[in-house]
Amino acid sequence: MTQEILINVTPQETRVAVILQGSVQEVQVERASARGLVGNIYMGRVVRVLPGMQSAFVDIGGSRAAFLHIADIWGHRQDGEEAKPIEKLLAEGQNLLVQVVKDPIGTKGARLSTQISIAGRLLVYLPQESRIGISQRIEDEEERLQLRGKLLQLLPPDITGGFIVRTMAEAASDRELLADVDYQRKLWKDIQDKARGAAPAALLYQDLNLSLRVVRDFANDETARILIDSRETFQKVQSFALEFTPNVAERLAHYSGERPLFDLYGVEDEIEKALARRVDLKSGGYLIIDQTEALTTIDVNTGGFVGGRNFDDTIFKTNLEAAQVIARQLRLRNLGGIIIIDFIDMDNEEHKNAVLNEFRKALARDRTRMTVNGFTQLGLVEMTRKRTRESLAHVLCEPCPVCQGRGELKTAQTACYQVLRELLREARQFDAREFRILASQQVIDLFLDEESQSLAMLSDFIGKPVSLQVESQYNQEQFDIVLM
Repeated sequence: MTQEILINVTPQETRVAVILQGSVQEVQVERASARGLVGNIYMGRVVRVLPGMQSAFVDIGGSRAAFLHIADIWGHRQDGEEAKPIEKLLAEGQNLLVQVVKDPIGTKGARLSTQISIAGRLLVYLPQESRIGISQRIEDEEERLQLRGKLLQLLPPDITGGFIVRTMAEAASDRELLADVDYQRKLWKDIQDKARGAAPAALLYQDLNLSLRVVRDFANDETARILIDSRETFQKVQSFALEFTPNVAERLAHYSGERPLFDLYGVEDEIEKALARRVDLKSGGYLIIDQTEALTTIDVNTGGFVGGRNFDDTIFKTNLEAAQVIARQLRLRNLGGIIIIDFIDMDNEEHKNAVLNEFRKALARDRTRMTVNGFTQLGLVEMTRKRTRESLAHVLCEPCPVCQGRGELKTAQTACYQVLRELLREARQFDAREFRILASQQVIDLFLDEESQSLAMLSDFIGKPVSLQVESQYNQEQFDIVLM
């Protein structure tokens, strides 16, 4: 299967879409005012050590201190020795070379590690390690051994540090591998030189911007074309590709059509759909996707799909289609953390296994690390997907100022009764000549119609007149009671 990658550039933001057989599989957005921090290396300063949590807060120059757990401190556990507690390793005010492994998400600061890794096109350089690892995506054991042996033969005898061989290296030449090694070693030397005289919270290395990361991380053997709608960005990406990834450079193309690139491929419509709670299936079924602070839930429903021979067959076909669509939605929406999937209940064990296998097969295209468990006793599928950056919805949206992110508003009737209770409370506290209710049009309309008797009864009970006033700027939940 061939894929196309689209890069849409404006002065404010860069957007990337991965298209597979005409279907949008992934969307990433990077804004000039808020570039991601993952991969950046800082000279951090420890501001607080928390022995009870075995963690520390480190200042890297952001609005919130970043978080460092003892498990992310390189070398905290030496072979044959008992692991040292964090209070023995770090002290407040100490300078520390750190790398961001997870962007700030919600109210949480960035997550850090002291184990430095520098990503290249073919290799990941680990300057503090001495081992050579192979990407888990390369599953053939013989091929893994060949790649490890090939790299060991190419590396100069005086080299220090370890490497992880990426999937891109499978078809790479010796010259390309050595070029990647030289580039990463030079980069590490520059970082070390900067670190010697760096002030606390100084940025020592910033990862590539999104348009260049496309060439390094997204493009693969299946990539037929990379279209870029900005001539300036096209020239920069082309220069980078010619130097580091010549095999990708020939697939770069500048799009100069009058119609916007994302409109031409239907990406704008897919982005709008990816922000919706409901996802319709071609069969007539649908998904309901809810993101919460702790986890994401996905509910599968048959909807209008009446199926074929019997009810079990209908459920099975809906779940099979849902498995493929869910895998795509996880990539498209960049959903991470704990994910709970409620497929429609199936009694047939063969059907359960087939749906689970189809789901795992569909997830195999995802570049993000995941774990998928089988069906629980309640018929749920539990999985985790590594979260290194905000989801698409959190990048493009913010909580509704009316409902504060609840997704629901109190009914006008509920607001009416709340007003009546508050009016009684105010009347007992203050001796006003008259009370005036300021509320939305819907609430005032109810007081003038269905709830007019309730308002009249309360007015008689407190012995004071009550007047009504519409406030067009108020939402359905808002109201005020003015003492006249």
